[in-house]
Amino acid sequence: MNIIEKTDEEIVELAAPLWAELLRHYNQGEYGEFVKNFSSSFALAMNQIEAGHQFANSELARNLSEDVDYLGIIRRGEHVTVLYRQRSTAREGEWLGRLVLGYEDEEIRIFGATIF
Repeated sequence: MNIIEKTDEEIVELAAPLWAELLRHYNQGEYGEFVKNFSSSFALAMNQIEAGHQFANSELARNLSEDVDYLGIIRRGEHVTVLYRQRSTAREGEWLGRLVLGYEDEEIRIFGATIF
């Protein structure tokens, strides 16, 4: 099964609740819940010390708005990248949210997630 074969609409339906869940757990500082949908390789690659520091100290990371705009999808290999316009409840401006999805053990998993 390859996620790039899904339509944009199907991918957006899969991605939206995963992104919303990431935002909620990031804002609440719930690291264990934040990583629960990560692929095994992404979870292993995350530096827990750095992530913990971000959870504790990042004004942006703890104040992500639920007000996001879907921007588009990039397909590459066995993954799709879903792009969002992300806002903060504490800081003015907009950021680019990136969510990389693919299949692992026949389940949709997160292979990357960042806010620039």
